[in-house]
Amino acid sequence: MAEVILHIYDVTNSGSDKTNNTIVHINKIFKDRIGLGGIFHSAIQVYGDDEWSFGFCEQGSGVFCCPSRKNPLYTYREFMVLGRTNSSIFKVNQILHELSREWPGTSYDLLSKNCNHFCDELCERLGVQKLPGWVYRFANTGDAAIEMAENTALRFKQAKTEIVSASKVAYRFLVGVTSGSTGGDNPHPPRNSNSGSPRFQSACFKNLITAGAKPSNSSEIET
Repeated sequence: MAEVILHIYDVTNSGSDKTNNTIVHINKIFKDRIGLGGIFHSAIQVYGDDEWSFGFCEQGSGVFCCPSRKNPLYTYREFMVLGRTNSSIFKVNQILHELSREWPGTSYDLLSKNCNHFCDELCERLGVQKLPGWVYRFANTGDAAIEMAENTALRFKQAKTEIVSASKVAYRFLVGVTSGSTGGDNPHPPRNSNSGSPRFQSACFKNLITAGAKPSNSSEIET
């Protein structure tokens, strides 16, 4: 058995001291004072002195290791023990090789497939508890917001299609009513005023549908 240790860093690799200091300040407020979370990089140490994590690269695997607590890209924050794995060192090496094939660097996504998701997957295979929610809550919140926006756009598009279809059906119905009222057996003479007549309403509705059916020059939400 071996301890599985989670190492957590503040993400301070923006290239701007001002931005990096802002991130550290955000993490202090939202994690240390409020307990909600922050913007963090994470890595897992098991058997040995190296920690394992995941990041973007254009070729090959995104899984990499470095000496624990010494990732040069970020600012070290803290660590926590997630438990002890029953996997042997041979099994752990096998798991890491499998993950190296399954997590190419090009599959990295800031919100949905980042270092925290990788550490979660590794912990699951090691049989220990996953990362605490505050480590990647901000990423999950951002991912959920994008998904909600995409779903809203899809519902908007579907509703728009249904409205146009319903308008066309209603228009055909009104045209039929108007056509039927012009026959020779109509006992009611036409009124002098066009307001409220089926023909006038049908014509206005046709113009409305025609205008509504044309593609708009303004930008529309599309999925």
